[in-house]
Amino acid sequence: MADVARVAGVSSQTVSRVSNGFPGVNEETREQVLVAMKELGYRPNSAARALKRGEFRTIGVITFTLSTTGNIRTLEAIATSAAQEGYAVTLLPVAVPTQDEVRGAFSRLGELAVDAVIVIMEVHLLDAARLPLPPHVNVVVADSDAGDRYTVVDTDQAGGSRDAVEHLLGLGHRTVWHLAGPAESYAAQRRTDAWRAALTDARRETPPLVRGDWSADSGYRAGLRLAEQDNCTAVFVANDQMALGLLRALQESGRKVPDDVSVIGFDDIPESGSFLPPLTTVHQDFAEAGRLCVEGVLRQVRQSETERGTTLVPTRLVVRQSTAPPPVR
Repeated sequence: MADVARVAGVSSQTVSRVSNGFPGVNEETREQVLVAMKELGYRPNSAARALKRGEFRTIGVITFTLSTTGNIRTLEAIATSAAQEGYAVTLLPVAVPTQDEVRGAFSRLGELAVDAVIVIMEVHLLDAARLPLPPHVNVVVADSDAGDRYTVVDTDQAGGSRDAVEHLLGLGHRTVWHLAGPAESYAAQRRTDAWRAALTDARRETPPLVRGDWSADSGYRAGLRLAEQDNCTAVFVANDQMALGLLRALQESGRKVPDDVSVIGFDDIPESGSFLPPLTTVHQDFAEAGRLCVEGVLRQVRQSETERGTTLVPTRLVVRQSTAPPPVR
């Protein structure tokens, strides 16, 4: 910085103000400093800045899996939103969602120097359900039921699921089967609960629950079983990947979609419109969820206030060619 000041003919304080983007430096002086910086190859020392300001402009992200569409797209949105705010993202995957593992993750993030933490809590195991996050840490939790203790951002899982079931009932189906996600998943459980509640409210029979693991392979295996159910004319699938496998199984079993069986998914992945037939599904706004996570955690950083409660990101039903009225018998 002293070298830049000497070459530009200004004080070190002026160089600092230009480097940090502060106002109050006239344009000619600013240009002199920038030219000197370029000539000398000067780059501000981010570590020194962090020590001086007491902030690192970095957000830590703890996630329990990178194998699901929701987590990947939420993480992408978090990284994009953080970059727009001038923050970097440090990712720390946790293999097993136990309290000890998560405490260790927070400890490691502390060593890496972050200003705040976003926890993408996809897996909802018993020993992590009441996760005691460290005190005095700026935290936002995604996809969790911890709204009474932390700032939470979540998709409207229940509303989207109810829309899916009501769409199928509205087409004339007597009931709706459900291919659910894994039992330990919070999102899967919310979708299952909403499916069951929608059928109960409509006074319809609730078929036996069929469960998968989010993968297309599990959807295919479940689809082979559902194809054997003659009274199955409509299936609400907890995500689009399992719906893809289900579509294949129904086709191989001679059950036409949507003539014999209507299928509706959840997520609205980019490929869902290219399924055969194009998939009716519930659209999740992952970009908005990621943006709200960053907005919430930075509000805590800047205002030193912790807000508790849950912000729900609305869903919307995208109707394509995989749903239709039931066959006439």
